[in-house]
Amino acid sequence: MIKSVNNHPVSQHFDIDSRVAYFVPRYQRAYTWSKSQWEALFDDLLDNDPGYFLGSIICINQTGDTHDVQKLELVDGQQRMTTLSLLFAAVYDFLKKGTVRLPSEHDVEAANLKRKLVCKWQPGEPRVVLQIQNRNDEDYLAVLADAGVIDNRQRPANAGNRKIFRAYRFFQDRIDHMLNGAENRPQVIQAFLDKISKACLVKIEVESHAGAYTLFESLNNRGEPLTAIDVIKNKFLFQLETDAGGQVDAHYARWNQLLECLGDDYSTQERFFRQYYNAFKGELPLVPRVSVATRSNLIAIYETLIKLDASKFLSEIVRAGRLYSKILLKDEEEVPVFNTPLKNLDRIGGSPSYLLLLYLFVKQQEHGLEDEQLGSVVERLVRFFVRRNLTDTPPTRDLTRMFMEILGNISGKSGRDVVECIEGKLASISASDPKFREVMQGPIYDENSGVARFILCALAERSMTRETWVDLWRTNTKGTQFEFTVEHILPQGDKLPPAWIVMIADGDSAKAAEIQQSHVHKLGNLTITAYNSTLGNKSFKEKRDREDQQGRPIGYRNGFALNADLAESDDWSVEKIDARTTKLVEQALRLFRL
Repeated sequence: MIKSVNNHPVSQHFDIDSRVAYFVPRYQRAYTWSKSQWEALFDDLLDNDPGYFLGSIICINQTGDTHDVQKLELVDGQQRMTTLSLLFAAVYDFLKKGTVRLPSEHDVEAANLKRKLVCKWQPGEPRVVLQIQNRNDEDYLAVLADAGVIDNRQRPANAGNRKIFRAYRFFQDRIDHMLNGAENRPQVIQAFLDKISKACLVKIEVESHAGAYTLFESLNNRGEPLTAIDVIKNKFLFQLETDAGGQVDAHYARWNQLLECLGDDYSTQERFFRQYYNAFKGELPLVPRVSVATRSNLIAIYETLIKLDASKFLSEIVRAGRLYSKILLKDEEEVPVFNTPLKNLDRIGGSPSYLLLLYLFVKQQEHGLEDEQLGSVVERLVRFFVRRNLTDTPPTRDLTRMFMEILGNISGKSGRDVVECIEGKLASISASDPKFREVMQGPIYDENSGVARFILCALAERSMTRETWVDLWRTNTKGTQFEFTVEHILPQGDKLPPAWIVMIADGDSAKAAEIQQSHVHKLGNLTITAYNSTLGNKSFKEKRDREDQQGRPIGYRNGFALNADLAESDDWSVEKIDARTTKLVEQALRLFRL
C-alpha cells in the first residue's frame, strides 16, 4: 500500500532540480484556510527553530515512466502545500522589489525561489497545481504573475476578495511587519527564509486511492503520540520519587488534581503551562536563555523548574490550576460578577489574556482587588478582543509579551489603580475607532465569522429584558451547533435564485453576482435567526414572514430589535445593506468602545 515515507525539509519538496509536481484532484474541496491558519503557520515558522515539523502530506504516485515528471496527486495536505507556495511567492515578491538585498552569498538562493514555484522541466507550469473549484487555479496563477514568477496573466474577476489572493496579501503584510524597524533587514529576511526552507514535511506516497483513504483513516484514528504535558508529568513524578523516596501514587494523585482543573483538552493544558510560566516568570527561578514560554521550549522550562524543588513547585502550580479552572468556568462555585464576562471572553477568543487573569486571580488579595474590579477587567478585555480579533491590532504574536508587560506595569499598584493601568494599556494599543469602523464596514463575516456573530449577538442582547431574554448561545442537545445562527439576508450561495436577481439587480445576473460578491458578507446583510436551514435561498418576504408549525415567527419578525428594520421592509437592496451597515457599525462602536 505505502510506496515510500520520507521526512524532508520544505526546500526538498520544492527542489529546483526535482522532476516532481503536485496536483490537487478536481474532486478536492476549494482552498479553505483563513487568517487564523495563515497566522499560525507564519508564527510557528518565525517562533521556532529551523527544522520545525509541519506535519505530513499523502500523495498518490501514478506516474508510469520514471523519466517523466512525477505527478503526485495530493490526497491530504493540499491546504498546507498551497499556503507554503503562497508564502514563497510573497517572499519572492518582496525580494524582487529590491527594497532589501540579501548578502551576496545568498543571491543564488533568492533567485531560486522562482524556480521552486515553477518546475524547470515544464517552463511556465507551477509546481503545485490547484483544483478548479472557486477558481483556485486561476487565482493562484494570477498570484504567481503578480509576484513575477510567471508571465503576466489577467486577474480573474473579484480574485482579490477570494482566499488565494487574501492569503498572499496577508503574508506580504506580515513580512513587511516583521522587517519594520529591524536593524539588519537582510539578515532577518534570510533567517526567516531559512526557517521556511528547513521546516520538515513527511511525504507519504501510496499506490492507490483506496490505500490513501485507509492510511488517512489510520493516521487520524491511532493513539496520540507522547505530548509535552506527558513528558512534563513523567519528569515531575521521576523527580518527586527521587526526592521523597517513593509515594508515586500520592504524587500522581496531585498531578491528576491539576489536570482535572484544566479539563481533557490538550491545547488548554499546554496553554496553561505556557501561561503559568509567562505570568510568574519574575518570581520563578531563572531559566537560562528563555524570555517567554512557547510550545517548542516548554519541556526545557519545566525540566529546569522541577529539578529545584519539585514538591513545592507542584503544590504552587496545582493551586494556580484551581484558579485557572475559574477562568475556564469549570469551577462549580460560580461568581456572578465573573460569569457572563468570562463566557463572553471565551466566545470572542480571548484566551491569550488568561495569562493576565491567572496572575490577577492568584494575586487578588496581594493587589487588593475586589471581585467587581476583576469583573471590570474581564469586561474590558472582551471589548479589546472584539476589536483586536477583527483588526489584527496588535498582532497575535505580540499578545503574550504585551500581557507580560502589563504585569510589570501593575507591580506595586492596588485596587482601582490596577484596573486603570490595565484599561489604559489596552486602550493605547488597540486599533483606533476609525480603523475599527473601516474593518466593520467591510466583508466582516468573511474576515472573521466568529467576531461577526459575537457583534450581532451583543447588539441583539442589548435591548433584551429579563422577560424577553433569549440565550443566543445555546446549542443543540449534542452541543455541536448553535440554535441561533447568522443569517445572510441576501443569500451567499453560488447561484442566486431568480427572485433575488430581480430584486437586487433588476434581473441582471452579472450585476447581481457583483453585488453579492461585494455586499453579501457586510454587517448590514447579516442578522441572527433560529432555524437558518429553513430560510436559505428563500425570497426576502418568505424569510421575513417565516413561521414554525405553531405559528410562531422565526424569520425577521422574531421580535429581536436587531431585526426591527427588516420586519418592516418589503424588499432588499444595496442601499439598504449600506444604510443598515452604517447603523450597526455605529452601534457596535459605542458598545465596544475603549
